[in-house]
Amino acid sequence: MNKNKLYFGDNLDILKSLYKENPKGFIDLIYIDPPFNSKRNYNVLFESVEMTDTKAQKEAFADTWSNISYKDTLDEILELNKDIYDFLKALDRISNHKASISYLTTMTIRLIYMHKLLKDTGSFYLHCDPTMSHYLKIICDLIFGEKNFQNEIIWCYKTGGATNRRFGRKHDIIFFYSKSAKYIFNPQKEKSYMMHEYGFKKSDFQKDEKGQYSWVIAKDWWEIPSIGSATKERLGYDTQKPELLLEKIIKASSNDGDLIVDFFCGCGTTIAVAEKLNRNWIGVDISHLAIRLIINRLTHTFENNIEKKQKLLDNIEVNGLPKDIDSAKELAEKTSSGRLKFEEWIVEFMLHGILNENRTQMGFDGYFTFDVNGEKQIGMIEVKSGNTNPTQLNHFIKTVESKNGSIGVFVCFDDKVTRNMRIIEKDAGYYNESIWGHNYPRIQILTVEGLLKGDKIKVPVSTKTTFRVSEPEEIYITKQNKLEL
Repeated sequence: MNKNKLYFGDNLDILKSLYKENPKGFIDLIYIDPPFNSKRNYNVLFESVEMTDTKAQKEAFADTWSNISYKDTLDEILELNKDIYDFLKALDRISNHKASISYLTTMTIRLIYMHKLLKDTGSFYLHCDPTMSHYLKIICDLIFGEKNFQNEIIWCYKTGGATNRRFGRKHDIIFFYSKSAKYIFNPQKEKSYMMHEYGFKKSDFQKDEKGQYSWVIAKDWWEIPSIGSATKERLGYDTQKPELLLEKIIKASSNDGDLIVDFFCGCGTTIAVAEKLNRNWIGVDISHLAIRLIINRLTHTFENNIEKKQKLLDNIEVNGLPKDIDSAKELAEKTSSGRLKFEEWIVEFMLHGILNENRTQMGFDGYFTFDVNGEKQIGMIEVKSGNTNPTQLNHFIKTVESKNGSIGVFVCFDDKVTRNMRIIEKDAGYYNESIWGHNYPRIQILTVEGLLKGDKIKVPVSTKTTFRVSEPEEIYITKQNKLEL
C-alpha cells in the first residue's frame, strides 16, 4: 500500500468496492465505534461565535440509522448468510422497536464485508454500549464463528453515568474477534498490584531489572480515563475515545507497517494513533467535516515543520471528493441534492468552514471563524454552482453587513466571474487588523479552479480557528461559544 487513504461516503459502498478489488482480504486490524440509534449530536468539533436574530447549529455527524429502510438489506443478507438472515427476521417478528432492527440490519451487512476484508491473520474490534451489545455479540458469532471470539473487553472510566435510580453506568464493551486461529497478538503489559490482595500467581508477573515484580500481562478489564472537558486531546466530539485506548488495541493486534482501518472514523482517533505508531491506515466517514477534521488533526502536529507536514499530506489520498475541475462541475451540475453536496464540499472541505443548515433562508451557505486580538471574528461563505451575476454578489454583501461579518467569501466557477463583479469586490473595501495594520479584502471572490490549485481565503493569522486542532503531539481545547445564526 503506497498511501494512507481517507474515503468520504457511505462505508457500505466503500466496503463493497474494496472487497471487489481485494476478494482475498488485505486488512490486518479493523476497529469500529459505530453510532447507535440515539440521535446523538456530534456537534462542537469547531469553534464558534455569538451572532443574533437567528439560531442554528451544525450537526456534524448525523445519526441516520432509524431513517434507513432495512427490508432490501435483509434480502441482501439472505444471499450472504442465511443463518444471520433467519436471526434478524426472528427479531423483526417479535420486536416493536423497528429502529433497533434497522440499526442491527445496517450494521450486519457492513460487518459481513469487514470480515471478508480481513487477512486470515487479522483481528476485529467492535466498540459498543451495553444497550445493543448482546445482539451484536450473536451477530458477530455468526459471522466470525464462536471459536474466533477472543475477548469481551470492559473499558471502565470514572466520568458520566451517575444516577440515583440504578448503579452508575461506567463502562463500555469492546468485542475482540480474530479471522482465524493464526491471528497476530502481542501481549500488553500493565502495572501490577499486590499478589495477596488480588490473587495473581507469580507466573502472571514479569520481573524488572532489579528482579522485582513490576507488571502483569494485561487482562480484559481496562481502566483508562475517558475524554473529559479538561483533557488536552479533547476535540469536543461527545463520544471521542482516548488515544491510550486505541494504542492498547493497535499495539496488541498489529505490527509496524500493518494496515489499520476504521470504517466509522469520526474525529480520527484511530487514524491519529495508527500514524503515531507507524502503521498504514484507511479511514472512512460519511461527513466532509470528519475528513477535514482528520487532516487538520494530523497535519497540525507539524504546523511548525513545513517539510514534515507536506510529507504527511503527500502520503494521504482522499477519495470520494472532486479532485479536478471536471469532477467538480459534474457534482455541481447534478440534481438539486447534488448542488447541495457541491456546497457542502466547498464549505466544509475546501474552505474548512461549517455549513449553515438554514442557508436557504439566511443568504449565506457557511461560515468560518478566526481570532484577532482575543476577539472572535466571523467570515461568511456563499457558493454558486451555476450562473452568477453582480446582483447576487451585492445581495451577499448586504448579508455580510447585516450579520456583522468581518469577511465575505463568494465562490463560483472561473468562467462565471464578470468584470463588474471584480469591480464590486474591489469597491467593498478592506477588513483592517488594527494592531499590525494589515488589510484584507472585505469581499473575496474565489473560483473553484483556484481552490483546486490551492488558493486560500486571505485572513489574519489566528491562534484559534474554526476547527479545534492539536498541539504538537497533543490536542488542545479552548472554551466553545455557542453559535447563533
